[in-house]
Amino acid sequence: MKITEVITHPMKVDLKQASWTAHEISASAALTLFEVHTDEGIVGYGEVQGGPQHVICELARQFKECILGMDPLGHIEIWEKLFSATSPRPGGLGSWDGMPAPVSREQRPQVMAAIGGIDIALWDIKGKVANQPVYKLLGGTRTKVFTYSTGGYYVEGEPLEACAEEFAGFVEKGYRAVKLKTGALGIRKELERIRAVREVIGPQTKLMLDMNAPYNVQDCIAFARAVEPLDIYWLEEPLHWYLQPADYVRLAEASPIPLAHGEREWTRFTVRDFIDSGALGFVQFDSTRYAGFTESLRIAHYAEQNGVIIAPHTAPQIHAHLVSAFGEAAFGAESHGGHDRHPIQHGLYSECAQAKSDGMVHLNDKPGFGLEIDFDYVKSVSPDNQN
Repeated sequence: MKITEVITHPMKVDLKQASWTAHEISASAALTLFEVHTDEGIVGYGEVQGGPQHVICELARQFKECILGMDPLGHIEIWEKLFSATSPRPGGLGSWDGMPAPVSREQRPQVMAAIGGIDIALWDIKGKVANQPVYKLLGGTRTKVFTYSTGGYYVEGEPLEACAEEFAGFVEKGYRAVKLKTGALGIRKELERIRAVREVIGPQTKLMLDMNAPYNVQDCIAFARAVEPLDIYWLEEPLHWYLQPADYVRLAEASPIPLAHGEREWTRFTVRDFIDSGALGFVQFDSTRYAGFTESLRIAHYAEQNGVIIAPHTAPQIHAHLVSAFGEAAFGAESHGGHDRHPIQHGLYSECAQAKSDGMVHLNDKPGFGLEIDFDYVKSVSPDNQN
């Protein structure tokens, strides 16, 4: 079997309401669908977040020329070949070795996204060739895995307690764990928001805080101690983006709440250092942002060996397969109970793994990732059709 084509479909949808994390505003949702075709007619699908989308798509076009004719089942060989484009190569100045010239430093996030889209599609192909779901290829059998819903994005002008109604709705939908965006306001106001959510979800529902890197170490220690009485399950991305594993160690030593991190790391190499530090309780690498399913699997195995629980970031239709295979070494897959936050993920697939009213993501038994694409929807949200 040989790879014959790589096709990308950038998609974008304006959100009904712009909202903030502690870091940035989102006025639209974007996703890029990848197709990898083979000479035997088997097509694999992958998805990636990130942008600029035209850069990711152009890099995917360049990478296609590097992997045409390669065996799609050789995902490690393909991953390593594409990853080599991120660094200088002896004999590889310009494109003399048949690879693109080493990409510029500022394009590395987009390179990792392009690798990720191709790699996820290769795993989809692998499952289809074996006529098995990906979770079974990995040794998993569970068709239901735990999930939680994220919400509480900041909307300008909304009352502090507005998020409470949203989270009450998550519990009504069957979620037994929820994650609240925090970190944009001072401790006093954040305590009001968190307390309001805890009151409506009750004491039995797990409550995590997604902080989007707002604090230095000392201020985060003060925050952790202030919210501890509200029974917080983890603090996610608590420290400024430039702070390193040693800083997380200082926080972990003083914080009464476990720490989670990893969704914005590009590779296993930096995630390894966070795991080795002993500071993390949970690691959250995202296949659909950087480097694909192969890298997530490497990180999951390393985390398991070091006693760190995996909790993959977003894309439950992809990551629930990983969670299924890792059993007690995995916390669960992240969902968005409010479809308005990620409308593309809810419109793109006519069939995929889905969260249901028992607080679980249900996997189907179809080969690969079990995805069926609604290409009419893909066309309708293509930027080319919105001009």
